[in-house]
Amino acid sequence: MTGSAAPSYAHGTGATALLGDTIGRNLDRAVESYPDREALVDIPQGVRWTYARFGAEVNRLARALMGGGVAKGDRVGIWAVNCAEWVLVQYATARIGAVMVNINPAYRAYELGYVLRQSGISVLFASLSHKTSDYRAMVDRVRPDCPALRSVHYIGDPSWDTLIDASRLVTDEELAAREAELSCDDPINIQYTSGTTGFPKGATLSHHNILNNGYSVGEMVGYTEHDRVCLPVPFYHCFGMVMGNLGTTSHGGCVVIPAPSFEPAAVLAAVQRERCTSLYGVPTMFLAELNHPDFASYDLSSLRTGIMAGSPCPVEVMKRVVAEMHMDEVSICYGMTETSPVSTQTRRDDDLERRTGTVGRVLPHIEVKVVDPVTGVTLPRGEEGELRTRGYSVMLGYWEDPARTAEVIDAGRWMHTGDLAVMREDGYVEIVGRIKDMIIRGGENVYPREIEEFLHGHPKIADVQVVGVPDATYGEEILACVIPRDPADPPTSDEVTGYCRGQLAHYKIPRLLWILEEFPMTVSGKVRKIELREGYGR
Repeated sequence: MTGSAAPSYAHGTGATALLGDTIGRNLDRAVESYPDREALVDIPQGVRWTYARFGAEVNRLARALMGGGVAKGDRVGIWAVNCAEWVLVQYATARIGAVMVNINPAYRAYELGYVLRQSGISVLFASLSHKTSDYRAMVDRVRPDCPALRSVHYIGDPSWDTLIDASRLVTDEELAAREAELSCDDPINIQYTSGTTGFPKGATLSHHNILNNGYSVGEMVGYTEHDRVCLPVPFYHCFGMVMGNLGTTSHGGCVVIPAPSFEPAAVLAAVQRERCTSLYGVPTMFLAELNHPDFASYDLSSLRTGIMAGSPCPVEVMKRVVAEMHMDEVSICYGMTETSPVSTQTRRDDDLERRTGTVGRVLPHIEVKVVDPVTGVTLPRGEEGELRTRGYSVMLGYWEDPARTAEVIDAGRWMHTGDLAVMREDGYVEIVGRIKDMIIRGGENVYPREIEEFLHGHPKIADVQVVGVPDATYGEEILACVIPRDPADPPTSDEVTGYCRGQLAHYKIPRLLWILEEFPMTVSGKVRKIELREGYGR
């Protein structure tokens, strides 16, 4: 760094101190302060719980888990779509010190089996079915290879009721004694992110990580006990369970579940019916809502804010969200699962350019810097480099994987995001690219290596490279570049899709196929993926 240029470094300051609570203690404060205010509304199930009722249901499930033998540190999996029970499991596991493992409901048997084994899940909660997914059948398929898994409880099934009956075996005093053993720095959550080396990595997060991040995000959009937050984003992701659930309950607000998974009409109806003040989503969700044929018939005047994240927001979409959905204070967030997730966020009074051209400024109690990715030296503002972040939000590490943890968290506890960024003179951050080859399809992070390793098992594929190519709907679409075993009999797109279906999550399945004789290579023998991306369709 030369001259008087300011360094690309920012430390978030704020008047509000970090919370030293566990999640259970923080919920207790909300129950004590707002017992008669609504905490959770699940529209499809007809659930409408006040904080007093919600707290009682959480405690009952916590006692039931203890009665079923769940100890502090045991892993409890949740493989389900959005519902009231999902939220109960989130708070009940935290209350007894169990580690909740989020499993993407789009996962299939191949992915489920890996997560169950890698994290050592002993108790699993699951939906019975959703759309084309038969969760019970997939659990039955992988269970023989998962020796740690001792019980499975299906939501809406007698197995759930049987578990709840075990709550009578544990007293409130015994639950309180368990809670007294907990520290806010205990691991409380494992969230799997797709890995560049083939299998997902389990980002391990503490009470302190996710409670403070959810609270801070809520502070930035001005949440109070009067806010009602519509959450069509999935709970298995930090967007739903941290920015949504914890961000809301830590302020005494109400979580509103419009549907088990995203349905534009259900979201619009929920906002109107429940007079929601905040709405979450990735840009493609907001676009689907705005373009719904009956959009104009819904009264969305109660909205004032919300959070958009997952991928950059086009200017025209942001204009319509503000003008047509009344979300004058909508906020853009940037982060990653490994940072609980949010590191930077736009503020309520930021102009249109900052909301669409940047990912905001650093949050309070967090540091960010832009560095030369090779030397690690902090660059002057305005120069492009790797964004790194440090603070309370950085994960404890990848579950039982110190080697891969050391690859992304350095000795100074800086998290290496792998994203290329520029810090402006005013401290706002622009994301300009990715060092790694991660694909962002419709807000979902997809790592090519995992798909490549799976497709190498296809009998007609000799070699495969997976890249993202521009797509008007999803931002990026997945392209499988294939060298066939027999050039006279290459795999078809339908054959590749069929091979993946039921084994990989739907958003990881390549929709595009390019048959090649060879891949473009560097002089050192590495595949030039940039040429594959740029060459497709020419």
